[in-house]
Amino acid sequence: MANEVVFGFHAVSTVLKYDAARIQKIVLLKGREDERLSALLEKAGKLTLQRVTRQELDELAGGGVHQGVVAICTPMKAKDERFLDRMLDSLEEPAFLLVLDGVTDPHNLGACLRTADAAGVHAVVAAKDKSAPLNATVSKVACGAAEVVPYVQVTNLARTLGEFQKRGIWITGTAGEASETLYQANLTGPMALVMGAEGKGMRRLTREACDFLVKIPMAGEVSSLNVSVATGICLFEAVRQRS
Repeated sequence: MANEVVFGFHAVSTVLKYDAARIQKIVLLKGREDERLSALLEKAGKLTLQRVTRQELDELAGGGVHQGVVAICTPMKAKDERFLDRMLDSLEEPAFLLVLDGVTDPHNLGACLRTADAAGVHAVVAAKDKSAPLNATVSKVACGAAEVVPYVQVTNLARTLGEFQKRGIWITGTAGEASETLYQANLTGPMALVMGAEGKGMRRLTREACDFLVKIPMAGEVSSLNVSVATGICLFEAVRQRS
């Protein structure tokens, strides 16, 4: 598997803080010396450093805004069912989970992870098949959340939802044809919010595993929202109810 390229001060600083063992080397712009860089290098400790030209950095970052700093990292790995079980066993507050069913676009996954981090979600769960993998695009869009919020890929999503229910976690799915709106639903207590893929929605077995179905009321001509936008609306309604 190819190395992951993380670029920009915030993204590199986040990896240094939460997952520094993944960093193989940090590549810097030749001649740049300032307080911000000095602070980052202090965090880097004894990690390998390399100074290169702006053109070389531009190529490494694929044209992205690197701010003169790039980290070459081993790829992120998703968590598994065993991690999920241990995490749920250790929780001292009601579980707050986000489940993504069929979300394959890494930009959407990154945005969902970023929103999940802001909302205080304990983990984001998805199936191993037909789901976006963790990669450099996810990391960049997530703005550091990919290193903080556990992303768990499970073998059988419907079975995992059943295991949640055995733990007393209520499963709330989102569907345009639901009779109850998001704002009528009770989103307090242990819960997992299920978001389906844009357009297709949840798969049948996932839908059947849900305790409740809710919809976001839509006033205009548009029939659906981007999954990351819809996720933000739903998660922060849950946050409002839970606070």
